[in-house]
Amino acid sequence: MKLNVLKIDGTKGVAVKVDDSVFGIKPNESVVHQAVVAELANGRQGTHSSKNRSAVRGGGKKPFAQKGRGVARAGTIRSPIWKGGGVVFGPQPHGYESKMPKKMRRLARRSVLSERIIKGAFIVVDEIKLETAKTKDFIDRLKALSLQEKKLTILVAAFNENIFLAARNIPNIYVVEATSASTYDLLDCEVLLVEKAALSLLNNQLMVKS
Repeated sequence: MKLNVLKIDGTKGVAVKVDDSVFGIKPNESVVHQAVVAELANGRQGTHSSKNRSAVRGGGKKPFAQKGRGVARAGTIRSPIWKGGGVVFGPQPHGYESKMPKKMRRLARRSVLSERIIKGAFIVVDEIKLETAKTKDFIDRLKALSLQEKKLTILVAAFNENIFLAARNIPNIYVVEATSASTYDLLDCEVLLVEKAALSLLNNQLMVKS
């Protein structure tokens, strides 16, 4: 299939051919959901923690005699039912790692890319280039493409310091290298803006080889 390409000033460029197995498949929503859940889970630190009765400070001595006071017996002031006591069944540090087969991860990304093209939320530009790291210059580029009000994920072919620095101050703009973009990155936007060179990298990375 062929995709239209725009120049950075908004004028029409030369169309580019891409593989149907990457950009023209029927989206698999189930696999996309699994991929997003796994990616979000893998992003969790799992460092939440609370102290049980053995970890809180104090409580080594029996607070009062077993009998004679007419109250319930107690062996420690750090019992969970006492103020300042330990937490019962509280959160403890643990991992949230979730693994998916490589083929499923790739299918999820192909599904999102195809879905974006179907909905017309996929724009290819010839090249995104900035001479300086000024945010104003970057906003001018977006205005030329009528994208200044959109939530964007921008896929670039390689790290460009000027682009990353200029875009980081703009709300709802995320710049990422195409080969490093996750399913969530591709999904968490209104429009995908892709460099022509980045499109080629995606095509080669996700193409189904016979």
